[in-house]
Amino acid sequence: MPIKIKLKEILKARGISQRELARLTGLRPNTISHLCSDNVDRIYLSTLETVCKVLDIDIQKLIEVE
Repeated sequence: MPIKIKLKEILKARGISQRELARLTGLRPNTISHLCSDNVDRIYLSTLETVCKVLDIDIQKLIEVE
């Protein structure tokens, strides 16, 4: 069951760069870049929680089960 991370679309809609999100979350820019790519193979729940908290969204808005 593939999971799609919709971070790229969310950032674009909000006008937030990946670099800015990395700064706000304290996550490495490579981590944010990976989450925005189309081939996310593994993710830590804590990373998703951090992103959701900073963006003030529910995890259901961030991930989509295909």
